[in-house]
Amino acid sequence: MKKWQCSVCKYIHTGERPPEKCPVCGVGSEKFVLLDAGKDAPAADKTAVSSAQKPAAQTDSPAPKPLQPAPAAPPANLYEKIIGLMVKHHAHPVSVHIPNGILPAAVVLFILAWVFDAQLFVKAGFINLVFVILALPFVLFSGIIEWKKKYNQALTTLFKIKIMAAALTATACLISVIWYLIDPDVLVSANAWIFILVNMVMLASAGIAGHIGGKLVFKD
Repeated sequence: MKKWQCSVCKYIHTGERPPEKCPVCGVGSEKFVLLDAGKDAPAADKTAVSSAQKPAAQTDSPAPKPLQPAPAAPPANLYEKIIGLMVKHHAHPVSVHIPNGILPAAVVLFILAWVFDAQLFVKAGFINLVFVILALPFVLFSGIIEWKKKYNQALTTLFKIKIMAAALTATACLISVIWYLIDPDVLVSANAWIFILVNMVMLASAGIAGHIGGKLVFKD
């Protein structure tokens, strides 16, 4: 049975033909490459076999040498070397755990502060968001690099949703931080529910982006 690999997300499909659409990243069948023809390759005829078994001096022409894969080009500069190391060692999947781990705590603290009118929870939630803001530039940069280098800048629906979710997460987080700096008493004002809603949107967007990232990593 033939094996086909998606050139974008590396999903492997087994079958006579590639799927019409990759079940993981959504690219079309033209992005699949044949990995292994296996037993489907036609058997060589007896003439070819007997010719191959002759001594080299008796064959009509020398056997062609197998093609050797071209060596990978070394990084052009230090920046390219760093980028290569980031992709190789999964910088984006690792770094994205920082906001994905902190954001739920921040949102829960804001909700508790709103319900119980506790300023200590507000300050704790704000400090959590500050750590997210500090981590986001690297998270977004490493995500863009991985999308370009590992997924060939594919723009299927899956990647569009992930990009929009990441952008919405960053925007909502920035709005929350700036809003709190302008109005530290936002959670005891009439606009408290809007502030909570912004944070809920932020958390949902981060969850969607994380879910898609997991789908790409684990291929399910």
